[in-house]
Amino acid sequence: MIIGHQKQWQFLTKSAELGRLSHAYLFTGQEKLGKRTVALEWISQLFGQPSNKLLAVACPDFILITPAQKEIQIGQIRDLNWKLSLKPFSALFKAAVIDQAHLMNAEAQNCFLKTLEEPRGATLLILVTEHPEFLFPTIRSRAEIIKFYPVPKKEIENYLKSQGIEEKKVRLISQTSQGKPGQAVDFLNQPQKLKEREVLINEATNLTKFDLAARFQYAKKISQTSDLKEILNIWLFYFRENLIFNLNSEQPAKLKKLTNILQKIQEIFFLISTSNINLRLALEILLMEI
Repeated sequence: MIIGHQKQWQFLTKSAELGRLSHAYLFTGQEKLGKRTVALEWISQLFGQPSNKLLAVACPDFILITPAQKEIQIGQIRDLNWKLSLKPFSALFKAAVIDQAHLMNAEAQNCFLKTLEEPRGATLLILVTEHPEFLFPTIRSRAEIIKFYPVPKKEIENYLKSQGIEEKKVRLISQTSQGKPGQAVDFLNQPQKLKEREVLINEATNLTKFDLAARFQYAKKISQTSDLKEILNIWLFYFRENLIFNLNSEQPAKLKKLTNILQKIQEIFFLISTSNINLRLALEILLMEI
């Protein structure tokens, strides 16, 4: 089910109705917004079958590419090219979604570029990414860009209410999901994530009370966790709320400090997704600023 993004959905469905489909699309925007969900729902509609069957049943005319070992490798793209070269089995065309497309390594991007330049038969390609700047300019220029934005809180609330969720929980989830439908669905399906989030927010609140040794110890601890992105997302939420709360205060030094903290968190988040940084060192530098 699509939550929000009605303008994007209307544009895509209208393009299909008018027979004005592009060969390739680039869906961009923050993670957990529902870009991949929209892509799958749209292809399902074009194929004339329920979206839950697209992945549950091996559809011979649909290919989903996801990162293998933190990147999308050239072998995956070669396999994609081979599958696209085959004639459609039951649909009118072949369709492929490349999720986290920015994780294609240079070899994979070069290989994929040939597919864009010399498409084989009737194909529809959708690249999904939160970091389009890491794709070759030649790839970006050959795809129609569809931008996705955070969804209004009211739309997330309406979805949660339609699922029979109690009012108190609706308010909590819609507030903490920050306009990200995927995040709201995660909270709904995994209630423990809300409790874990509360614990992490309390930790963020207490960070300023830690001495330097305690901060370094905390940096070591979280650098080794698999949930580091989630922790950074919570920090972004917590310090952004602090910044908004203090916007009308006459404390320019505090506002500058909060802005710097947010920038450093975003930098670390970006580097985690795109490089092999020294996580512990990066976190130690960040925690010295808090």
